[in-house]
Amino acid sequence: MPKYIMLSSLTDEGAATIRKNPERIKEVNKDVEALGGKVLDQYAVIGEYDFVNILEAPDMETIARISVELGSRGSVHIKTLAAIPVDEFIARLK
Repeated sequence: MPKYIMLSSLTDEGAATIRKNPERIKEVNKDVEALGGKVLDQYAVIGEYDFVNILEAPDMETIARISVELGSRGSVHIKTLAAIPVDEFIARLK
């Protein structure tokens, strides 16, 4: 299944939400699954983004819907990138 990298930055509202309820971070994973995706890995990071998530989704339309749905809540700003495994990328270059 295709993999995607989702980079997210919390808004002030999002930061306040996870400060009050840190478990909300993992609750969003259930929302992703309900929308047709799956969170494979999650990292809290320091810098331009607050979280890096590795997701699977059947197609770009599904990941686009997930990005729009999560972003429309007002708690995060999201950038989503399609990820190609390096071995697959090399094979396509040959």
